[in-house]
Formats: sequence, structure tokens, C-alpha cells
Amino acid sequence: MSLKSLKDLNPGDTGEIVRIDGGHGMANRLYAMGIKPNTKITKISSGFMRGPVTVMVNRTQIAIGFGMANKILVEVKDPAK
Repeated sequence: MSLKSLKDLNPGDTGEIVRIDGGHGMANRLYAMGIKPNTKITKISSGFMRGPVTVMVNRTQIAIGFGMANKILVEVKDPAK
């Protein structure tokens, strides 16, 4: 298993959110969307360069900014093992 920021995942990768390295305001906004520790998340796509990152959480697609995605740390299980 490896720990990566959400922006570094490849489209289709799934993992569990470990922590959010942001302030209370950002964390509260993400929690309201269902993005919180111990939640399964799948990266759907990301915009060109520093564009938005689209994820799937609780059967809902959500687009979040590149900066927020960089502060969400996800534990990804290695599918080869």
C-alpha cells in the first residue's frame, strides 16, 4: 500500500482517504461533500495542467480544485498484490 495525494492518482485508481492537510474551512467544505478520512474515493479524471479533479464518493461525482486535491492523502492498495 502507498500513500499519495489525490492529484497524483491515475484515473480509475481507488483508495481510502487517510487525512486532509488543510485548514478547518477547507476540511469542513470537503466533509460537507462526503470527502473525509476513512471514506473510499475513486479518481475519475483531472483537467489539463492545474484544472479540476473529478472524483467519485458515495456514488456521487464531485469536481474539486487542484489545490484541494493536492491536500487529500489517499492510501492506494496495490492491485498486483
